[in-house]
Amino acid sequence: MDYGIINKIIPFSSVDGPGNRTAIFFQGCNLNCKYCHNPETINSCINCGKCRDVCPKNLISIKEGNISWDYKECVNCDSCIKICENGSTPKTRKFHYKELIDEIKENMPFITGITTSGGECTLQHEFISKVFKEAKDLGLSTFLDSNGYKDFRDMEELLNYTDKVMLDIKAYDEEEHINLTLKSNKTILDNAIYLGNMNKLYEIRTVIVPEVLNNKYTVDKVSKLIGSMDGNIRYKLIKYRPLGVRTDLIKSYVPRDEYMEELRDIAINNGCNDVVIV
Repeated sequence: MDYGIINKIIPFSSVDGPGNRTAIFFQGCNLNCKYCHNPETINSCINCGKCRDVCPKNLISIKEGNISWDYKECVNCDSCIKICENGSTPKTRKFHYKELIDEIKENMPFITGITTSGGECTLQHEFISKVFKEAKDLGLSTFLDSNGYKDFRDMEELLNYTDKVMLDIKAYDEEEHINLTLKSNKTILDNAIYLGNMNKLYEIRTVIVPEVLNNKYTVDKVSKLIGSMDGNIRYKLIKYRPLGVRTDLIKSYVPRDEYMEELRDIAINNGCNDVVIV
Protein backbone atom coordinates (compact mmCIF):
# COMPACT_ATOMS: atom_id res chain seq x y z
CA MET A 1 0.00 0.00 0.00
CA ASP A 2 1.72 3.15 -1.22
CA TYR A 3 -0.89 5.63 0.09
CA GLY A 4 -2.04 6.45 3.60
CA ILE A 5 -4.87 8.56 5.03
CA ILE A 6 -3.56 10.99 7.62
CA ASN A 7 -5.51 13.15 10.04
CA LYS A 8 -2.72 15.53 11.01
CA ILE A 9 1.02 15.92 11.31
CA ILE A 10 2.74 17.61 14.25
CA PRO A 11 6.20 18.63 12.99
CA PHE A 12 7.79 18.85 16.44
CA SER A 13 6.55 16.94 19.49
CA SER A 14 8.24 16.18 22.80
CA VAL A 15 5.41 14.02 24.18
CA ASP A 16 5.19 11.28 21.54
CA GLY A 17 8.30 9.34 22.47
CA PRO A 18 11.85 10.32 23.42
CA GLY A 19 13.48 13.47 22.08
CA ASN A 20 11.95 15.85 19.57
CA ARG A 21 9.85 13.93 17.05
CA THR A 22 7.50 14.37 14.14
CA ALA A 23 4.16 12.81 15.12
CA ILE A 24 1.86 11.50 12.38
CA PHE A 25 -1.78 10.81 13.27
CA PHE A 26 -3.61 8.37 11.01
CA GLN A 27 -7.35 8.34 10.35
CA GLY A 28 -9.44 5.35 11.42
CA CYS A 29 -9.64 3.29 14.60
CA ASN A 30 -10.74 -0.25 15.48
CA LEU A 31 -11.86 0.70 19.01
CA ASN A 32 -14.52 3.16 20.15
CA CYS A 33 -13.36 4.29 23.57
CA LYS A 34 -15.92 6.20 25.59
CA TYR A 35 -13.27 8.67 26.76
CA CYS A 36 -11.62 9.18 23.36
CA HIS A 37 -10.19 12.70 23.21
CA ASN A 38 -10.19 12.84 19.40
CA PRO A 39 -13.28 10.83 18.37
CA GLU A 40 -13.23 12.43 14.92
CA THR A 41 -10.33 10.09 14.06
CA ILE A 42 -12.42 6.92 14.55
CA ASN A 43 -14.55 6.75 11.40
CA SER A 44 -13.96 7.51 7.75
CA CYS A 45 -15.76 10.41 6.07
CA ILE A 46 -18.90 9.29 4.21
CA ASN A 47 -18.88 12.38 1.94
CA CYS A 48 -22.37 13.49 3.01
CA GLY A 49 -21.46 17.15 2.48
CA LYS A 50 -23.11 18.54 5.63
CA CYS A 51 -19.84 20.11 6.71
CA ARG A 52 -19.77 22.35 3.60
CA ASP A 53 -22.54 24.57 4.93
CA VAL A 54 -20.84 25.37 8.24
CA CYS A 55 -17.30 26.16 7.04
CA PRO A 56 -16.89 29.92 7.66
CA LYS A 57 -14.20 30.16 4.95
CA ASN A 58 -16.04 28.01 2.36
CA LEU A 59 -13.03 25.72 2.12
CA ILE A 60 -14.97 22.45 1.84
CA SER A 61 -16.39 21.20 -1.44
CA ILE A 62 -17.42 17.93 -3.09
CA LYS A 63 -15.53 16.87 -6.19
CA GLU A 64 -16.63 13.72 -8.03
CA GLY A 65 -18.57 12.58 -4.99
CA ASN A 66 -15.69 13.06 -2.53
CA ILE A 67 -15.13 15.75 0.06
CA SER A 68 -12.29 18.14 -0.76
CA TRP A 69 -10.69 20.39 1.86
CA ASP A 70 -8.31 23.33 1.41
CA TYR A 71 -5.89 22.58 4.24
CA LYS A 72 -3.61 25.53 3.46
CA GLU A 73 -6.32 28.11 4.19
CA CYS A 74 -8.04 26.26 7.06
CA VAL A 75 -8.27 28.21 10.34
CA ASN A 76 -8.99 25.04 12.38
CA CYS A 77 -12.24 26.29 13.87
CA ASP A 78 -13.46 22.66 13.78
CA SER A 79 -17.01 23.65 12.82
CA CYS A 80 -16.99 20.75 10.36
CA ILE A 81 -16.08 18.26 13.08
CA LYS A 82 -18.71 19.55 15.49
CA ILE A 83 -21.53 19.06 12.97
CA CYS A 84 -20.43 15.63 11.72
CA GLU A 85 -22.98 12.96 12.65
CA ASN A 86 -20.62 10.17 11.58
CA GLY A 87 -17.94 10.91 14.16
CA SER A 88 -15.45 11.81 11.46
CA THR A 89 -13.82 14.78 9.78
CA PRO A 90 -13.31 16.08 6.24
CA LYS A 91 -9.85 17.26 7.30
CA THR A 92 -7.76 14.31 6.20
CA ARG A 93 -5.03 14.10 3.56
CA LYS A 94 -3.98 11.25 1.31
CA PHE A 95 -0.20 10.84 1.15
CA HIS A 96 2.08 8.72 -0.97
CA TYR A 97 4.77 7.41 1.34
CA LYS A 98 7.41 9.33 -0.62
CA GLU A 99 5.41 12.56 -0.12
CA LEU A 100 5.24 11.93 3.61
CA ILE A 101 8.98 11.31 3.76
CA ASP A 102 9.52 14.64 1.97
CA GLU A 103 7.47 16.38 4.69
CA ILE A 104 9.49 14.63 7.40
CA LYS A 105 12.75 15.69 5.75
CA GLU A 106 11.73 19.33 6.15
CA ASN A 107 11.93 18.87 9.93
CA MET A 108 15.47 17.56 9.90
CA PRO A 109 17.90 18.04 11.61
CA PHE A 110 15.61 19.22 14.41
CA ILE A 111 14.06 15.81 15.13
CA THR A 112 15.45 12.53 16.42
CA GLY A 113 12.70 10.35 15.03
CA ILE A 114 9.08 9.89 14.01
CA THR A 115 6.06 8.48 15.80
CA THR A 116 2.88 7.19 14.16
CA SER A 117 -0.36 7.45 16.09
CA GLY A 118 -4.07 7.82 15.41
CA GLY A 119 -6.81 6.80 15.39
CA GLU A 120 -5.04 3.48 15.15
CA CYS A 121 -2.02 3.59 12.89
CA THR A 122 -1.56 -0.19 12.55
CA LEU A 123 -4.70 -0.31 10.40
CA GLN A 124 -2.40 1.13 7.72
CA HIS A 125 0.62 -0.97 8.65
CA GLU A 126 1.73 -1.72 5.09
CA PHE A 127 2.00 1.99 4.36
CA ILE A 128 3.81 2.66 7.63
CA SER A 129 6.30 -0.13 6.89
CA LYS A 130 7.35 1.78 3.77
CA VAL A 131 7.59 5.05 5.69
CA PHE A 132 9.59 3.49 8.52
CA LYS A 133 12.02 1.84 6.13
CA GLU A 134 12.74 5.21 4.50
CA ALA A 135 12.98 6.92 7.90
CA LYS A 136 15.53 4.38 9.14
CA ASP A 137 17.62 5.09 6.04
CA LEU A 138 17.58 8.76 7.11
CA GLY A 139 18.90 7.83 10.56
CA LEU A 140 15.61 8.49 12.36
CA SER A 141 14.18 6.33 15.13
CA THR A 142 10.71 4.87 14.53
CA PHE A 143 8.01 4.57 17.20
CA LEU A 144 4.43 3.27 17.08
CA ASP A 145 1.65 4.56 19.33
CA SER A 146 -0.95 1.77 19.29
CA ASN A 147 -4.07 0.55 21.06
CA GLY A 148 -2.77 -3.00 20.48
CA TYR A 149 -6.00 -4.44 19.14
CA LYS A 150 -4.42 -5.66 15.89
CA ASP A 151 -2.16 -8.68 16.36
CA PHE A 152 1.49 -7.65 16.00
CA ARG A 153 2.39 -11.23 15.13
CA ASP A 154 0.70 -10.58 11.77
CA MET A 155 2.82 -7.47 11.12
CA GLU A 156 6.35 -8.85 10.98
CA GLU A 157 7.56 -6.42 8.31
CA LEU A 158 6.34 -3.43 10.30
CA LEU A 159 8.10 -4.62 13.46
CA ASN A 160 11.31 -5.13 11.49
CA TYR A 161 11.42 -1.37 10.91
CA THR A 162 9.97 -0.34 14.30
CA ASP A 163 12.29 0.58 17.15
CA LYS A 164 9.72 0.74 19.94
CA VAL A 165 5.97 0.57 20.58
CA MET A 166 3.95 2.66 23.01
CA LEU A 167 0.98 0.47 23.94
CA ASP A 168 -2.35 1.27 25.57
CA ILE A 169 -3.83 -1.06 28.16
CA LYS A 170 -7.07 0.69 29.01
CA ALA A 171 -8.51 -1.92 31.36
CA TYR A 172 -7.19 -5.31 32.48
CA ASP A 173 -10.57 -6.91 33.12
CA GLU A 174 -12.06 -8.08 29.81
CA GLU A 175 -15.68 -7.23 30.61
CA GLU A 176 -14.66 -3.76 31.72
CA HIS A 177 -12.63 -3.29 28.54
CA ILE A 178 -15.58 -4.34 26.36
CA ASN A 179 -17.83 -1.87 28.19
CA LEU A 180 -15.28 0.89 27.60
CA THR A 181 -14.24 0.17 24.00
CA LEU A 182 -16.80 -2.35 22.62
CA LYS A 183 -13.93 -4.83 22.07
CA SER A 184 -12.07 -7.54 24.04
CA ASN A 185 -8.57 -6.92 25.41
CA LYS A 186 -7.26 -10.47 24.87
CA THR A 187 -5.14 -9.60 21.83
CA ILE A 188 -3.93 -6.42 23.54
CA LEU A 189 -2.60 -8.32 26.54
CA ASP A 190 -1.05 -10.93 24.24
CA ASN A 191 0.61 -8.13 22.27
CA ALA A 192 2.05 -6.64 25.46
CA ILE A 193 3.77 -9.93 26.29
CA TYR A 194 4.88 -10.52 22.71
CA LEU A 195 6.37 -7.03 22.33
CA GLY A 196 7.91 -7.10 25.79
CA ASN A 197 9.70 -10.36 25.09
CA MET A 198 11.01 -8.86 21.82
CA ASN A 199 12.35 -5.79 23.67
CA LYS A 200 10.05 -3.64 21.54
CA LEU A 201 8.00 -2.02 24.32
CA TYR A 202 8.94 1.55 25.19
CA GLU A 203 5.96 2.19 27.45
CA ILE A 204 2.50 1.04 28.44
CA ARG A 205 -0.14 3.67 29.11
CA THR A 206 -3.32 3.57 31.21
CA VAL A 207 -5.86 6.37 31.46
CA ILE A 208 -7.15 6.75 35.01
CA VAL A 209 -10.91 7.39 34.94
CA PRO A 210 -12.51 7.84 38.40
CA GLU A 211 -15.83 6.09 39.11
CA VAL A 212 -15.87 4.49 35.66
CA LEU A 213 -12.97 2.04 35.70
CA ASN A 214 -11.47 -0.20 38.37
CA ASN A 215 -8.23 1.75 38.16
CA LYS A 216 -6.43 0.10 41.07
CA TYR A 217 -7.04 -3.38 39.68
CA THR A 218 -5.75 -2.44 36.23
CA VAL A 219 -2.67 -0.65 37.56
CA ASP A 220 -1.89 -3.55 39.89
CA LYS A 221 -2.17 -6.19 37.14
CA VAL A 222 -0.42 -4.17 34.42
CA SER A 223 2.46 -3.14 36.66
CA LYS A 224 2.96 -6.78 37.70
CA LEU A 225 3.05 -7.70 34.03
CA ILE A 226 5.70 -5.06 33.37
CA GLY A 227 7.71 -6.18 36.38
CA SER A 228 7.65 -9.77 35.14
CA MET A 229 9.08 -8.75 31.74
CA ASP A 230 11.32 -5.73 32.23
CA GLY A 231 10.89 -3.26 35.06
CA ASN A 232 12.47 -0.53 32.95
CA ILE A 233 9.53 -0.44 30.52
CA ARG A 234 7.89 2.89 31.28
CA TYR A 235 4.41 2.82 32.79
CA LYS A 236 2.56 6.05 32.06
CA LEU A 237 -0.49 6.85 34.18
CA ILE A 238 -2.61 9.44 32.40
CA LYS A 239 -5.20 11.57 34.16
CA TYR A 240 -8.61 11.52 32.54
CA ARG A 241 -9.50 15.02 31.36
CA PRO A 242 -12.96 15.90 30.00
CA LEU A 243 -11.56 17.77 27.01
CA GLY A 244 -12.92 16.88 23.58
CA VAL A 245 -14.63 13.75 24.90
CA ARG A 246 -18.20 12.71 24.12
CA THR A 247 -19.71 13.63 27.47
CA ASP A 248 -22.93 11.85 26.55
CA LEU A 249 -20.98 8.57 26.72
CA ILE A 250 -18.97 9.07 29.90
CA LYS A 251 -19.29 10.94 33.18
CA SER A 252 -16.11 11.36 35.19
CA TYR A 253 -13.64 13.95 36.42
CA VAL A 254 -9.92 14.64 36.69
CA PRO A 255 -8.45 12.34 39.38
CA ARG A 256 -6.82 13.89 42.43
CA ASP A 257 -3.03 14.08 42.62
CA GLU A 258 -3.09 12.03 45.84
CA TYR A 259 -4.92 9.22 44.06
CA MET A 260 -2.46 9.25 41.18
CA GLU A 261 0.43 9.04 43.66
CA GLU A 262 -1.24 6.08 45.32
CA LEU A 263 -1.46 4.30 41.97
CA ARG A 264 2.17 5.10 41.23
CA ASP A 265 3.21 3.56 44.54
CA ILE A 266 1.35 0.37 43.62
CA ALA A 267 3.20 0.19 40.31
CA ILE A 268 6.61 0.84 41.89
CA ASN A 269 6.01 -1.82 44.55
CA ASN A 270 5.18 -4.28 41.76
CA GLY A 271 8.56 -3.81 40.10
CA CYS A 272 8.11 -0.81 37.77
CA ASN A 273 11.23 1.37 37.79
CA ASP A 274 9.89 4.14 35.55
CA VAL A 275 6.39 5.35 36.40
CA VAL A 276 5.23 8.67 34.96
CA ILE A 277 2.09 10.63 35.80
CA VAL A 278 0.72 13.03 33.20
